[in-house]
Amino acid sequence: MGVGLEFRGRWMGMLVAALFVSACATSPERINDPRDPLEPMNRVIYRFNSYVDKALIKPLAQGYRAITPDPVERGISNVFYNIDDVTSAVNNVLQFKMSRAGSDIGRIFINSTVGVLGFFDVATNVGLPSYKEDFGQTLGYWGLESGAYVVLPFLGPSTMRDNLGWVGDVVTDPLINIREDRIYWGLIGMRLVNQRAKYLATGEILEDSALDTYAFLRDAYLQRRESQVHDGNPPTATAPQADFWDDVDFDTKTNSRQDPAN
Repeated sequence: MGVGLEFRGRWMGMLVAALFVSACATSPERINDPRDPLEPMNRVIYRFNSYVDKALIKPLAQGYRAITPDPVERGISNVFYNIDDVTSAVNNVLQFKMSRAGSDIGRIFINSTVGVLGFFDVATNVGLPSYKEDFGQTLGYWGLESGAYVVLPFLGPSTMRDNLGWVGDVVTDPLINIREDRIYWGLIGMRLVNQRAKYLATGEILEDSALDTYAFLRDAYLQRRESQVHDGNPPTATAPQADFWDDVDFDTKTNSRQDPAN
């Protein structure tokens, strides 16, 4: 597993370096938002991600959606949500939200047993809500500013704070303990395709409704993360466009459809 992680790290570093050089070689684009000082490079990576999505990930998601019955697709999503509850429980403890941590732990126990490894979301039906906290939210909870907006190759929208938190998310993800690279990458690929399949209709609406999809996605992502850090009550008002994304996650680490007050 160590060799696999080293390979992944080197490969990602080479890719980011290549994209950075490409961005520097491109004529600078006007930076309109102080939250996005890396906009020229971010737009290059965003276009790269869009190309990969249209050429590979979206067709895979469409095929997956076509051949997978809805109950099975929902069950696969539940399995990955159950895995995410492990990271959520750790972060709720770090934020001293013990009732939420207890709910997360209860969900893991019930869904992993009665729910057959999470395939059936029994916990929600017995009154245990889903709280999806990550390390980026924990850092924000303790006062660390989000920093510059960043678009990551393949992973999409992020911030400097979320990049730092992502390290903790990886370490606490139960999948990281899988030592066989083929199984690990197979599950990561399934998680990605399953996640993308949920956004097929949303992506088409976004492309049809926004003149600058990059800016729209950036603003919506930053507003949503601010809301998540403050448990749905951010200190500053959010723009109306953020409501468009109430049921959409921007990465595989968060899912806050059920987020009642603690």
